[in-house]
Amino acid sequence: MDKKAPQDSQNVKEVEAPTGETGSSRREFLGQSGRVAAGVGVAALLGNLGNYALSYAAGGPPIKIGVLHSLSGTMAISEVSLRDVVLMAVEEINKAGGVMGRQIEAKVVDPASNWDLFAEKAKQLLLEDKVSVVFGCWTSVSRKSVLPVFEKNNGLLFYPVQYEGEECSRNVFYTGAAVNQQAAPAVEYLMSPEGGGYKKFYLLGTDYVYPRTTNKILRAMLLAKKVPASNIEEEYTPFHHQDYQTICGKIKKFAAGGGAAVISTINGDSNVPFYKEFGNQGLRAEDAPIMAFSVAEDELRGMDTSALVGHLAAWNYHQSVDTPQNKKFVANFKAYCKRNNLPDGENRVTDDPIEAAYFGVYVWKQAVEKAGSTEVDKVRKAVYGQKFLAPGGQIMMDEANQHTHKPVLIGEILKNGQFKVIWRSKGLVKPEPWSEYTNPEKGCDWINHQGTYQKK
Repeated sequence: MDKKAPQDSQNVKEVEAPTGETGSSRREFLGQSGRVAAGVGVAALLGNLGNYALSYAAGGPPIKIGVLHSLSGTMAISEVSLRDVVLMAVEEINKAGGVMGRQIEAKVVDPASNWDLFAEKAKQLLLEDKVSVVFGCWTSVSRKSVLPVFEKNNGLLFYPVQYEGEECSRNVFYTGAAVNQQAAPAVEYLMSPEGGGYKKFYLLGTDYVYPRTTNKILRAMLLAKKVPASNIEEEYTPFHHQDYQTICGKIKKFAAGGGAAVISTINGDSNVPFYKEFGNQGLRAEDAPIMAFSVAEDELRGMDTSALVGHLAAWNYHQSVDTPQNKKFVANFKAYCKRNNLPDGENRVTDDPIEAAYFGVYVWKQAVEKAGSTEVDKVRKAVYGQKFLAPGGQIMMDEANQHTHKPVLIGEILKNGQFKVIWRSKGLVKPEPWSEYTNPEKGCDWINHQGTYQKK
């Protein structure tokens, strides 16, 4: 069965925790809490009621944050879990005493995989709900949709998913990977003797900004590395595309001579029919491995993985990473989902965007405490250079470009839907928002420059 968002999320557009406004009656307080969607878990809310009361006695009213992820529509397959892990981080922080002695109150909205609605919901969070920070978005088109809202109103967005770069906003912290931290090293790996020495590449993606821009960079990189243009194919399908019979037939013909790999930037629920049809046509990893940049453990739990064994994905974290803090993180996430009666409960998995969404909340917390304020400009400065021991290992926020220094991992899909790490970068890779292959003259720096600048 395909993994889906909670059924009732189709009808619930906003999830609100208690406002806790001074003077609210108990009846008003409980009335507000009754509006919480089932997907968030009533148990977690009730467990936090005491925490909200304590926050007044300690450091003042709760600090409001926004959670902006699709709980319905084509991207719910990926984004529901990001909401869940952000709320888990909030619960952990609140139980540990909050931020500067104040509890966090999460305002959750559902932009429903509708890019225009993302902008509307972002505006609501910043101007009506008066949140201090927003954690959200998955697709680059959703991020591009909300960017003018955050920049006009000086809001702060933590964006947790790998993306195409070519962006340097002072209002966004990117906890996912830039192209040089995922796509580029993945293709370089495939071209190396260790990775199979592949010489032909089929670039297949969903038709929007992330796949097209990433593939523009990859094509430039391949050409720079002397791969003939005739050995590069490029194709796109709409969101929610379901019929991959013709495309897989083209891939089969392209791979017939050997030495071919598929680079997949397919997003959302289209991954399910694509991998299924790939296997139906008798294609296997030995014939033409798929290197995916938007398929992780969370997507795999909605698929029959028997035909996927041996295919690859490049990320900066896998659930199988063997660190003490990761074992604790995985166990805590499963327990959180079970405790709050979330779909699949303790069978839930973690993956790269889930980890990036999780540590983003903690990086923000550390920055607020360093700044001694939730004021956006002060918090922004305090984020620079922040380090955090994330589940997959220590990460570091760049000291100038608002991106994250991370390791690069390449994993091979196993039968159980997990990944065996077969390659890892040496240390953390510095993020480069502007690619050396398409924009070598540009850099991103908010300390010594005003964002994007021309290198000398």
